[in-house]
Amino acid sequence: MKHTIYSTLFIALFSVSPLFAQRTITLQDALNYALENSEVMKQARLDVENGKAKVSESMASAMPQINLNSSITGNPIVQQFVLPKAMMGGSPDEFIAIRAGQNWSAMTQVTLSQQIYNQQVFAGLKAAKGSASFYELSAQLSEENVLQQVATNYYQLVVTRAKMGVLDANIERVTQLEEILTSQLENGLVKKIDLDRVKVNKTNLIAQKIELENAVTQMANLLKYYMGMPISEQITVPETALSEMENFGGAISKDQPLNTENLLSMKVMNKQAELLSLQTKVHKAGYIPSLYLSGHYTYNSQSNKFNMYSKKALSYDMSSISLNLTVPLFDGLARHSRVKSSEIQLKQLREEMTKTTNALTMAYENAKIQIDNSIRTIEVQEANKRMAKEVFDVTQSNYQLGLASLTDLINAETELRSAENSYTEALLQYKVAELELIKSKGEISSLLNK
Repeated sequence: MKHTIYSTLFIALFSVSPLFAQRTITLQDALNYALENSEVMKQARLDVENGKAKVSESMASAMPQINLNSSITGNPIVQQFVLPKAMMGGSPDEFIAIRAGQNWSAMTQVTLSQQIYNQQVFAGLKAAKGSASFYELSAQLSEENVLQQVATNYYQLVVTRAKMGVLDANIERVTQLEEILTSQLENGLVKKIDLDRVKVNKTNLIAQKIELENAVTQMANLLKYYMGMPISEQITVPETALSEMENFGGAISKDQPLNTENLLSMKVMNKQAELLSLQTKVHKAGYIPSLYLSGHYTYNSQSNKFNMYSKKALSYDMSSISLNLTVPLFDGLARHSRVKSSEIQLKQLREEMTKTTNALTMAYENAKIQIDNSIRTIEVQEANKRMAKEVFDVTQSNYQLGLASLTDLINAETELRSAENSYTEALLQYKVAELELIKSKGEISSLLNK
């Protein structure tokens, strides 16, 4: 029965052939792909385009506005005016009804208006241009966040795959030990319980590897999600990815003071403050009189037949030019409320900016501390890994010579696996802290040049 279980696990683990060719991607491949295909970046680029469209819309309000209206009206019963006959030499006590038009009439009107002085329009144009700049800064901030997110998930995938490699090595060692014990059991040199203990250990390792394989698949899917890559595409990381993570500590400067005003997070918030100030100016401009020029040209035509635009119809035109002044007097304090609301929003943003400055400084200082701690942890775990390997090699040699028990060997193997995993986990923690540090300094884009 046990033999059947072991065989089933081996078949499930090792006999599945890949259905699709895997695409090997480096960190730079993942980052560049994300910048081009990430849904976050696509949305950010659309926001930039929308900001430009808003600027064009605001500019249009300051340009001449020209409209043409045309209508045709049918009058089955033509309106009549009642007039005294005395107007035509008749009796003063008598009246006569006179038609006031014809059965068909047409009117074509062209209107033109041009803002001459309107502070709301001009302030609104400045706000729209500022809004376009805001979206451009937001797109750059989105790029920083995407780079950090993709890089973090990439490193997590590398470390998890490295843990699978550790398990593979352990499974291979246990398999060799199982073969030796099987031979020794047949010759009566060991007890069956020793072989069973090794098989149980091997089964546990295989089960752990299956869990890690699922974790690798999930991490790869998450990485593809952040990259904007189809989830169905198969990806893997280079064999050298872990060794590249081990090159650390040389190029990072932790001594320079942090200037939060140079960070995109603060630039975005400063731009928001600028936009709120402009919004307040737009509302205040509603108190200022406005002046605009308007012109009208109208062409009218009437006829008892449907020939209004022919020479037989009665036609006449008119035109006018006006200079219009609008003076706002009272609007129920609506403008006052809008101004007050904008000023309160600006105060709220100032408080948020202070909070964000402290948060950015804290992230920078914490990242520096984590960098130092991670380096020390890596050094300790690397030494521990070497020591665990030496202990395992000695214990394995002593076991083969009959100087160590099977329990000692299994314990040494477990400690070696734990030390190797702790080392790769320390590498991951360092890389995560490194990402946080360079992002807190506004240098996350430097990953693209590594």
